[in-house]
Amino acid sequence: MTEGSATADICDESGPAAAVCAAQLRHYGALRQFSGPVATVRCLEDNALVRATLSEAGGGRVLVVDGGGSLGTALMGDNIADLAVTNGWSGVIINGAVRDVAQLRVAGLGILALGSNPRRSAKTGAGAAAEPVTFGGVTFSPGDTVYADEDGVVLLPGGGA
Repeated sequence: MTEGSATADICDESGPAAAVCAAQLRHYGALRQFSGPVATVRCLEDNALVRATLSEAGGGRVLVVDGGGSLGTALMGDNIADLAVTNGWSGVIINGAVRDVAQLRVAGLGILALGSNPRRSAKTGAGAAAEPVTFGGVTFSPGDTVYADEDGVVLLPGGGA
């Protein structure tokens, strides 16, 4: 697989090794196609770990956030997206909500989420980072490779092919 490969091509080339996320995620960032090694956070209506992780050097990684599918509060807004861009992240995939949609639309970042909500989240640090997370029928583990585009999200376990 090459950087920027289309998810449909990856599925065709990889067959059953390619796991397809069934969650119906929407694009919010400027980048409609992105990929990279997976980093993970699990949190529910609390984005402190999301901010802390995206404050680290991204090195082209994609942060996959399992927010439990909650649309009750946003796990990322424009300030956190700016952190991600500054620190070299390729994208963020959120099983939950975002906010500041107009600003996210122009952020130089791939952003997928279930929806949006203007309410900010808690900031207690509840949750876990760097552990496998599962949603949309796929388990995302740190170091796997994820590809996202207009067709969806595809995971190649173990760092890809």
